[in-house]
Amino acid sequence: MIGLLGRKIGMTHIFIDQGEMVPVTVIKVGPCYVVQKKTMDDDGYNAVQLGYEETKEKLLNKPKIGHLKKAKVGLLRHLREFRMADLSNYEVGQEVKVDLFKEGEIVNITGTTKGKGFTGVVKRWGFKGGKASHGSMFHRAPGSIGQGSSDPSRVFKGTKLPGRKGGKRFTVTKLKVIKVNLEKNLVLVRGAVPGNANGLVEIKRYKEI
Repeated sequence: MIGLLGRKIGMTHIFIDQGEMVPVTVIKVGPCYVVQKKTMDDDGYNAVQLGYEETKEKLLNKPKIGHLKKAKVGLLRHLREFRMADLSNYEVGQEVKVDLFKEGEIVNITGTTKGKGFTGVVKRWGFKGGKASHGSMFHRAPGSIGQGSSDPSRVFKGTKLPGRKGGKRFTVTKLKVIKVNLEKNLVLVRGAVPGNANGLVEIKRYKEI
């Protein structure tokens, strides 16, 4: 099944029919346009390439401009592929809107997590840390990272160390669509979605990653 691209607006809370207050993330979805259809015969797999968000020509390179003009969809900033078995329902230049999703559906949402910069082991991995007082100099240090003078005299791969945290592509699964606003192209999903406000996200039905 094809997915859609959108922008995370932010979080709020709403009341559902049973009177329960639920936290929701508001996502402005699409409209997206079919830029290319990839087939098993030509490309070795079936997929639909979608374009999203109009932009200026000076912000795109020449190969991308030519690719978009060939599809006659205008200048679009973001391109994403969605693999699917049946391509018969989609044609190049077709507009795909938020009505693709229905209230009550379960979806997966992929985004880029918030970047935290260079962090220590306490923040990055949740280490306990050392004593905070009484002459201790071991407050937020990582501790031993391996044997030094004896075998193996090296740090093993995968050892949890300080480093850059966040800024990674991440998918949250099994989020329920609470509400769909067709007029404003909005989707409200229960729970949190990766990334900052105004961050780019992909949304598609559950179990179709």
